[in-house]
Amino acid sequence: MADATRSGTLGVEDLHHTVARALAEDLGGGDVTSRALGLEGVPARAVIVQNQPGIIHGLEAAGLVFTGLDPEVEVDLRAQESVWRDRGEVLAARGDAGALLAGERVALNFLGHLSGIATLTARYVRAVEGTGVRLLSIRKTTPGLRALERAAVRAGGGFNHRAGLDDGILIKENHAALAGGVGEAVRRARQAAPEADLEAECGSLEEVEAALAAGARRLLLDNMNPDQLREAVARVDGRAVLEASGGVTLETVRAHASTGVQFISVGALTHSAPALDLSLDLHPLA
Repeated sequence: MADATRSGTLGVEDLHHTVARALAEDLGGGDVTSRALGLEGVPARAVIVQNQPGIIHGLEAAGLVFTGLDPEVEVDLRAQESVWRDRGEVLAARGDAGALLAGERVALNFLGHLSGIATLTARYVRAVEGTGVRLLSIRKTTPGLRALERAAVRAGGGFNHRAGLDDGILIKENHAALAGGVGEAVRRARQAAPEADLEAECGSLEEVEAALAAGARRLLLDNMNPDQLREAVARVDGRAVLEASGGVTLETVRAHASTGVQFISVGALTHSAPALDLSLDLHPLA
């Protein structure tokens, strides 16, 4: 399964399309405020500043916002991505004030959101340091932004679970309910696709035993507390790779990581990461 890799990035063409779609959403028929004030065509300099500690990610998207509005805009990146930093300038841009103002919110949205994901991931990674556990993001992503959000998780030191439904077999609770139980679901899947990556979700120790007996070699231990996880690790005794998931917080992740599982998946990395505080200052050029 692709969860243990850092591979998979958004292609240049796809990134341009994503940025263009975000600009179209925000601009509509144009920036009527800048137009009314006669600011289009006025030379200006914009600086995006990081106002709180964290990891910056999304500079390429932010730069494309401005150059997508006006190819003549000059963008200067001032920060290194994937590195924890306190504060300071992260991007500067020179050019038409109309383009800089029109792109301000979209650029900040990309940077704040993606940097927030990278920052929260880094905090989780730091919390499990020394345990050998890898933190995984899952499919709880913003529609249309999955590739960017997955990359932000990697920037924070995490890893990714499946990219989509076609990226490995993951038998969840609802699959098992319709197939007659976890064991039967695993047997069906292995028979239909014997070479495919397969993982089975287990919500109890009984389901762990059923999945193992059916041949599952990777188990997702759903909503188990640390004591239950330790018992599952002992029962499995190396016969399968184990992933803990469900209800894991920054305060509890180390307790989960200390049970002997190899992976912990955390939906909050992408669906609940607070945006990093960034701002844009604009100044006229003589």
